[in-house]
Amino acid sequence: MSADTAASTRAPEPPPRPGARRRVLGRLGASLGRAWLALAVYATVRAAGVVCVAVGAWRIGKHPRNQLGHYWDGLWYVGIAQHGYGTDRPSVTHPGLTFSDLAFFPLYPGLIRAVTGVVPLSPVTAGLLIAWTTAGLAAWGIHAVGERLYGRRVALMLVVLWGLLPHAVIESMGYTESLLTALAAWSLYALLTRRWVWAGALALCAGATRPNGLAVAAAVCVCAAAEIWRHRGHTSWRVWAGAALAPLGWLGYAGWVGVRRGTWRGYLDVQDNWGTYLDFGVSGFHTARALIMGNGPLPHYIALVVISASLISLGCLALRPPPLPLVVYTLALVFVALASSNYFASKPRFLLPAFPLLIPAALAMAKARPGAAILAGGALAGLSCLYGAYLLTNAPSPV
Repeated sequence: MSADTAASTRAPEPPPRPGARRRVLGRLGASLGRAWLALAVYATVRAAGVVCVAVGAWRIGKHPRNQLGHYWDGLWYVGIAQHGYGTDRPSVTHPGLTFSDLAFFPLYPGLIRAVTGVVPLSPVTAGLLIAWTTAGLAAWGIHAVGERLYGRRVALMLVVLWGLLPHAVIESMGYTESLLTALAAWSLYALLTRRWVWAGALALCAGATRPNGLAVAAAVCVCAAAEIWRHRGHTSWRVWAGAALAPLGWLGYAGWVGVRRGTWRGYLDVQDNWGTYLDFGVSGFHTARALIMGNGPLPHYIALVVISASLISLGCLALRPPPLPLVVYTLALVFVALASSNYFASKPRFLLPAFPLLIPAALAMAKARPGAAILAGGALAGLSCLYGAYLLTNAPSPV
């Protein structure tokens, strides 16, 4: 038989199955159907928080949209979206320091610019639209992770608790925490379901969103290393690809800043000028001791309570540890938040994406009587709404 004859009798390549896409959409639809109650409750509590901010803003003569989308760090993100990088401002509160917009990672302002290029929206409105959308995606991703590990009831409590944190108003602001949490939750879910390339790609995006987005890359790389070690190197190329992709977002931006600054320390120098550097928690310890021994502003005391609760929750997680991806991700986030010399009042915001810290409380609420769970949720809702309005209308320091 000739080669041509053999080729003609060979079975043809099967055509791509059109049902594969339908199956993926079906799984997404089923996941969304199971999460609808959690998402509805989350949307309700966050809408209540936004209403409280709006009332507080109107009372002091401010526009609610500006308080949510063009306030503190939101000013920087909108400026980058409109004009690109290159703005330096001398610090008013810290003489001798110069703040550079190179401290802010590019994905969120890039999305704002992309949206305003397609839809006739202002950058502030586009930023809020992105933040609110990604907050919903984050809640869905948290539910997916919680449901897979602990069941639907615990997943519901996990989403509700994330939406009722004292600093949950940030999830409704023109900040990057919602975007990072969405990317992190779905990357962790991809790791739990062994979708390595998706996990790496989402980690890449997380690394281009915030400095602590590197925690997602750490989770992917450590899990990939464990997988490679378990199989003595005989692993799928997808594991290697996921691990290779994961840190590229963070490294790419830090490298670009280094080239722009003309030194490998470029990004570190930018952070130093913002007063942020690694001190292994020394400055935070001194601040906490001063708060205990004396007086301080309310946001500092709330931050101290949140940090203490986070450390207690971390201890509870150690007694019943979740799977490796969540352990690595949570430890990395807590380390970055507490070991850096950044603003003490902002540390709860840096811990906001660490949703696995809420697992012990979610497990307890899932086992509690419905009346007790509703009472606890109502108290948390009142605290979250009122404190969120305070942060955006009366707080003396950035959130």
